[in-house]
Amino acid sequence: MVIAYWIVAGLLALVFLAAGLSKLVKSEKDLRDSGILPERRSLASERIIGALEVIGAVGLIVPPLTSIAVILAPVAAIALAVLMIIAVVDHVQNKEPYVPAAALSAASIVVAILGFLAWI
Repeated sequence: MVIAYWIVAGLLALVFLAAGLSKLVKSEKDLRDSGILPERRSLASERIIGALEVIGAVGLIVPPLTSIAVILAPVAAIALAVLMIIAVVDHVQNKEPYVPAAALSAASIVVAILGFLAWI
């Protein structure tokens, strides 16, 4: 279980870290031009989403890596799944593609299950 956790959680953390950092460091114009930041959402809310994604990615890796409070890793995965479920709802309501957010939600749930099985 631990090896499976590290593989899936590592990949998921990379995806969330890349997505979150891009939302934190790119300019508003770049975010809007790339379609990441729709007109209905403010830059501040997008930055908050990016920060949550980065915190979640760190939460998947650091606790098990340090063997300190490892329960936080599956909790971080659950938090990321909730964030992605909210994203799916938002995308569906606005008739936007939602499959990537749904896939990330499913992957986050898998990581949470693997984390609970590995460390609880």
